Amino acid sequence: MATHIIFVHGLFMTGVEATPLRRHLARTLDARTHSFAFLATAERPESVAARLARRIEAMATRDVVHLVGHSFGGLIALRAFGELLCGAGVATRRRPPGRVVLLGVPVTGSGAAAALARTAGLRHVLGRSRMALTSASPCPSAACEIGVIAGNRAAGLGRFLAHFHEPNDGTVAVRETLLPGAADRIVLPVSHTGMLLSRRVAHETAQFLRYGRFSLEASS
Repeated sequence: MATHIIFVHGLFMTGVEATPLRRHLARTLDARTHSFAFLATAERPESVAARLARRIEAMATRDVVHLVGHSFGGLIALRAFGELLCGAGVATRRRPPGRVVLLGVPVTGSGAAAALARTAGLRHVLGRSRMALTSASPCPSAACEIGVIAGNRAAGLGRFLAHFHEPNDGTVAVRETLLPGAADRIVLPVSHTGMLLSRRVAHETAQFLRYGRFSLEASS
């Protein structure tokens, strides 16, 4: 039985930015890594998630399939697992196909995205991702093992839109990553994009995918 890890990229990204992370996971977990490509502003999140769910379902009939989602990609990953576990459009599974790690994912809604949506001349930039980014995500099934990694190094353009007065990674506030039912959660001194290049993030991601827990204790 092989192990597969699908990386789901964030808004305005392509997945290439996660190459160092994917290489670390492939080497550490002896896994095959994949990048799931989609057009965040042009495609409906529901359609993207359904497509991802079908891909996971096809692979998970014989192998273990984990997901790693960064930012908006994490919202897609949660929707896809919801499709699989609830049987919406895909055959219901008795168990989750693998684990999920969320990297800087605004599961309670993004303040930066909401501010952008209110800005005249810029609200169109979010396209079809706007509602998913500005709304709270549904809580996952208790059967789904999800690990959350948040950053608290405020370096990013999002901080100029959201005007954060709380710990944040420059784009997403730590509070926005709180997910009820998550198996584990840690906060690291990384920025929103920098977490994809962080060795600590890569190590902790591999740790969770292997054991279902991070090696560090939650820092907030």
